[in-house]
Amino acid sequence: MLRNELENKIEKWSHKLDEKLNRIRAVDDHGERILENAEAYRRDSDHFFENDELIESFESLIWAWAFLEIGENLNHLATIDE
Repeated sequence: MLRNELENKIEKWSHKLDEKLNRIRAVDDHGERILENAEAYRRDSDHFFENDELIESFESLIWAWAFLEIGENLNHLATIDE
């Protein structure tokens, strides 16, 4: 049961993260590097998920979100409205 809950949370937050990544842009060079890291953690999450490492997959999503939020808070990233 816990496994199913974790899989569902990973799928839910992966989808939300993908939507956010499609709407966010770097404002400067620092933002470029921050965004690259967030995207790398997003890819890592998929890799871990495919290899049945669910905790690592979820952790990678958390790191990706953290990079995005920090980048926005420091004005290195900006969300664009579509």
